[in-house]
Amino acid sequence: QLVESGGGYVQAGGSLRLSCVASEIQFAIYDVGWFRQRPGEERMLVANIERGGLIDYKEDVKGRFAISRNNAEKAVYLQMDNLKPDDTAVYYCRATGNGWTYWGRGTEVTVAS
Repeated sequence: QLVESGGGYVQAGGSLRLSCVASEIQFAIYDVGWFRQRPGEERMLVANIERGGLIDYKEDVKGRFAISRNNAEKAVYLQMDNLKPDDTAVYYCRATGNGWTYWGRGTEVTVAS
């Protein structure tokens, strides 16, 4: 019910825009977060946008990443600028609300130095 897209291979300093599109849920009532998981590490929250619009970022992406949502399109976006090799990971979106949690299958981001 959540599908991520927009990942790819970029050079350091480049940009990518990730999309997370929902289906079959009342998207507007959900808080949505972008997570990433590096090989051998736990999945970690990168950015979160609540249903009311409140936004929070992981410290090391502040000023480089921007999360936004379009409820009419049932989509959340993650604009990633000035990418660094440490940003290499699989990125997942998660929607929580109304007692439910949904995860997408992820989109891979590789940043070359």
